[in-house]
Amino acid sequence: MRSILVIGGSSNRNSINKKFAVYAASQLAETSKVILDLNDFEMPIFSVDREKESGIPEAAYRFKQKIIEADGIIISLAEHNGSYSAAFKNIYDWVSRIEGKMWEDKLVLLLATSPGARGGRFVLEAAKIRLPFQGAQVLGSFSLPYFNENFSEQHGITDLDLKVGLHEQLELFKAGLI
Repeated sequence: MRSILVIGGSSNRNSINKKFAVYAASQLAETSKVILDLNDFEMPIFSVDREKESGIPEAAYRFKQKIIEADGIIISLAEHNGSYSAAFKNIYDWVSRIEGKMWEDKLVLLLATSPGARGGRFVLEAAKIRLPFQGAQVLGSFSLPYFNENFSEQHGITDLDLKVGLHEQLELFKAGLI
């Protein structure tokens, strides 16, 4: 059975991106899921000086180990001012210091959602460009606009066209895992 690492790219306890990532992963049968909470990997703000003084935090190594253990990764990125959330970016910065190929050549499905019309498209585009430089094999991406109107805790994505779009991306991801 394939293991999927599920990451909501926000430290918000009620993160819509975490809900979306968990929902997407739940649509993949015959896989085990490991859901990460970024709050469990809180570290000091990255700086080269801090790294020289104290080394890489243990939490960065724990996060890296979760990547190593996974067969594939689903990440739904929160968009803060057009970019990654501070929590995700800080983890990304620390873990990338361990080894250049942070994502270990793992298959990655990139997602994003927001309450607005763009659905986190800016951060999604940035991640599609950036993550492969650190060893992510991005197999697909999907943006869900207007999360509060297009998503229900009970039914998942409520708009049929959007639901079909996500499932097309999930099928590409799943085919890569085989």
